[in-house]
Amino acid sequence: MADKVFIQSLGCPKNLVDSEVMSGSLQEAGFDFTDTPENADILLVNTCGFIVAAVEEGIDAILALAEIKKLSDGCKLIVTGCMVQRYGEKLRKELPEVDLFLGVDDAAVVADKITGLHSSTPEISLQEPNYLMSSNTPRSLSTPQFRSYLKITEGCSNRCTYCLIPSLRGPLRSRSLDDLVKEAKLLEQSGTRELTLIAQDLTAYGLDLGAGRERLVDLLVALLKETNIPWLRMLYLYPMRIDEKLLDLVADNERLLSYFDIPLQHISDRILKDMNRPYNRKQVEDLLSLIRNRLPGAAIRTTFMTGFPGETEDDIDELADFLIKEKLNHVGIFTYSNEEGCEAAGFSDQCPEEIKLERKERLMELQGEISLAANSAFVGTIQPVLVEGVSRESDLLLEARTRFQAPEIDGCVYITSGDCVPGAIVDVKITEAHHYDLVGEIVSQKA
Repeated sequence: MADKVFIQSLGCPKNLVDSEVMSGSLQEAGFDFTDTPENADILLVNTCGFIVAAVEEGIDAILALAEIKKLSDGCKLIVTGCMVQRYGEKLRKELPEVDLFLGVDDAAVVADKITGLHSSTPEISLQEPNYLMSSNTPRSLSTPQFRSYLKITEGCSNRCTYCLIPSLRGPLRSRSLDDLVKEAKLLEQSGTRELTLIAQDLTAYGLDLGAGRERLVDLLVALLKETNIPWLRMLYLYPMRIDEKLLDLVADNERLLSYFDIPLQHISDRILKDMNRPYNRKQVEDLLSLIRNRLPGAAIRTTFMTGFPGETEDDIDELADFLIKEKLNHVGIFTYSNEEGCEAAGFSDQCPEEIKLERKERLMELQGEISLAANSAFVGTIQPVLVEGVSRESDLLLEARTRFQAPEIDGCVYITSGDCVPGAIVDVKITEAHHYDLVGEIVSQKA
């Protein structure tokens, strides 16, 4: 009988793709899977190590699985991902309950690593990150059949002073356009109706391939030509690499969702400079005007952090003023985490945690009212939505998402009337608006 594996994936969609590659590797090697850790012979957790909160979540998950491991003789506990890449040998010394630690480059060979595991003491596999998956890499999707992620690059060559990603994931490495199109076709054949392109910096695609090589627009053109996937979504667009060519392509192609996820991080010119973000407030405002003039119905999402070293109340006032002026559709706000190894960790005038939280809460309260007003404008309109299935809130409702709501990130649409299958794209009349979610009724179903 084959060993059963339980996989817990933490962190972002990019990490989820790595977990899917691990599942594909294990499946191809003949392992079985279980959703119940108590029934598993192998417990695997894929960690995030980006900030302290993610590390704490990872440690909690490891310790919880270690308790389950005690209940079964011969059960193995495997820890993979960014946290291992970041802390390496420290984890091996502090977590003797773990049998094997794997860095970020071992996702596709996890089956070989587990099969070769014979030591009674924790083992570790760690190297400088240079791996790049391909369309031939085994991958078992964990998302619903009708939506999936396409990871187009690995690593990042931006040098933001608060970010560990380049040291954890290595420099930018872009997959070839042909290989990405091949994987997109495979995903379409498996039932994908919404394909979300992801990367640490989507707009950096191809910059490492040299002059005259493919870029993001070229990839999007190829995906439009070579697939019929109804919804193509982009996440993580670096602000200053969004140009008119990209906007024109989105405007001319309904299948390219008019949804722009643009992590701004701050709006104070002084703080942006200290973050090593190469733009200022005026450039951001000009970019938002450019997007809205070309695509009046575009949804814009961003993230900001509070409490960066040297931040003052005046800087928060400026952020609040920006939110009121720009009225963005979706805003995520998180507190600055002072991470060892980042340049900003050595900056003076570090902000107390309670001040970071107060500033975050102030801005989130403000954005909540802005989001409610934006959602209220949809009441009475008819919006195409992709149906996820029965709602997590009540089995009397269906749950869906509009074109301007990304999976697992933004709000959703609760459908109170009508029936359809998961993965269907239907027209819904919006009847109610809440701070982050909408309510509606099905009026027609699309092909």
